[in-house]
Amino acid sequence: MPSMPQPIPDDQDDTSEAKEIVLGVDTHKDRHAAAVLSTLGVLLSSNDFPATAAGYRALLAWAGTLGILRRAGVECTGSYGAALARYLRAAGIEVIEVNAPDKATHRRQGKTDPVDAQAAARAVLSGRASATAKAGDGPVEMLRGVHVGQGLRGQGPHPGHQPTRKPSWWQPTQPCARRCRT
Repeated sequence: MPSMPQPIPDDQDDTSEAKEIVLGVDTHKDRHAAAVLSTLGVLLSSNDFPATAAGYRALLAWAGTLGILRRAGVECTGSYGAALARYLRAAGIEVIEVNAPDKATHRRQGKTDPVDAQAAARAVLSGRASATAKAGDGPVEMLRGVHVGQGLRGQGPHPGHQPTRKPSWWQPTQPCARRCRT
């Protein structure tokens, strides 16, 4: 005897998974390339945004129009992607550190920023990238600032002199509100 179809309870609704998206970001000094994939790995859209506070807001708003964003794979969360990672984390999104694609992938698919952003999202989907991005605001970051400050001493015309500008390798890690152009 065939059974009657039963309504699906709200707590077992499987339509929310179809709406979930994953963001992948290839970070650079001035611009970030972003790609959004469905949980099935289908590319929904890609775009690029300025690496500023306004750009981060636009990126998050753009991704929000495509679905529910819970996870983001971001390259270089310790340098160019640090401020973006903090911004996304503050918005309640799980930020996952993604390594740059290997050379074999670049040979097969080409080296373009949108392809790298897609690869970041795919690494999150597949589980290949699973490390939570560095927070950049704890005791380790404080010690980093002290260590760098001590390393800069004595680089001026006389011992103890503090140089007036930071060395070229210095990457600012302050929150975006303090350092980003809007």
